[in-house]
Amino acid sequence: MTIRKILALPLLTASLVWGVSAFAQSPFVAPPSITEPLLVPTFEIDQVKLVPIATGLANPWAMAFRDNGDILITERYTGKLRVIRDGKLLERDIPGVPEVYSAVFRAGLMAIALHPDDDQIVYMTYTKAIMHEGEPNQAVSLVRGRLVEDNLENVEEIFVAKGVDSGIAASALMFAPDGKLMMSVGGSYVFLGTGEYAQDPEVHYGKLLRLNADGSAPEDNPFVDSREFLPEVYSVGHRNQLGITLHPETGQLWASENGPQGGDEANIIVPGKNYGWPVASYSRNYRGDWVSQTPWREEFESPTVVWWPSIAPSALTFYSGEHFPEWQGNLFVGSMMEGRIPGTGHLQRIVFNSRGQEIRRESLLTELRHRVRDVMQGPDGYLYVLTDEEDGALIRIERAE
Repeated sequence: MTIRKILALPLLTASLVWGVSAFAQSPFVAPPSITEPLLVPTFEIDQVKLVPIATGLANPWAMAFRDNGDILITERYTGKLRVIRDGKLLERDIPGVPEVYSAVFRAGLMAIALHPDDDQIVYMTYTKAIMHEGEPNQAVSLVRGRLVEDNLENVEEIFVAKGVDSGIAASALMFAPDGKLMMSVGGSYVFLGTGEYAQDPEVHYGKLLRLNADGSAPEDNPFVDSREFLPEVYSVGHRNQLGITLHPETGQLWASENGPQGGDEANIIVPGKNYGWPVASYSRNYRGDWVSQTPWREEFESPTVVWWPSIAPSALTFYSGEHFPEWQGNLFVGSMMEGRIPGTGHLQRIVFNSRGQEIRRESLLTELRHRVRDVMQGPDGYLYVLTDEEDGALIRIERAE
């Protein structure tokens, strides 16, 4: 099932209830992926070159770089794990991936991370079909397997997010320097949901989690001795975190967070803290009313970056390479669409001063009109961008010659 078909039901429901019928009447068809290098202007640098590494990816979600040069990519709705080797997308996907539930929007194969001490050990999050109280349901699951000659073997489920009526939610993964696995779990069907799960101490949804490599809860987690919160929880009050990264100088943990209509955030994550969703938010609901009566409250952490209008932020990364000294220390954030207008996805660059205060933003790759799902700095020091389209692409950003 394509993303446009999957989007049709919730968007049609929204148009009937809220009168926003423009999406149904004027569907946007994304331009094809670029097949040749493309020069685009930027502010600090006159031009950069967008080099397509691979096209023909079906709604890719995330990528991971192996030491041998391979790039692993998850495809959300097909549930396939793809390989780019020597600059080419292999026709054969990697067998052994668990069966993925992808029948509705926000479900499918999602994040991927490689064990820092052995990059043959692969971690992935996905939506799995389950039975809950005798009824079909879904849950966000974390699996671990070992790559052996382009096969995923010894696959085991090491964690399943607990406890909601509809367990369809986005997820991101990242290994921290201490070897712990950071895993975000969205607020469960956040497109139409009310967000109450984010403040519920008895569920994993709407939380950022911290796990051992075997999926268990570390003994030094902030809520491990709590009688209320689940021991895996690291921070609470999140809506839909699609990106997790570390600041290369401060070591601070950053996460992006989708608001519904405006109020997207980038947060510096502090263990045990509450980030307010949906009690305090800069967001409007999709029907136009404010999510909360106030955008902030003293007991909640305030966002470091806020987007209005919404850019639907996905992955994020700080640039620390040598190819673009003008961009060192800048935060790059993927955007899937701006202001809820299809065809406005891009890559956003945010510049901070020496005190960590934002001073300007730049929108890059607007020429593509594609949803940017993932952005990473590769081992070669270049930025890599993954576009979430039916004809998705992996693009490397290079300096123009």
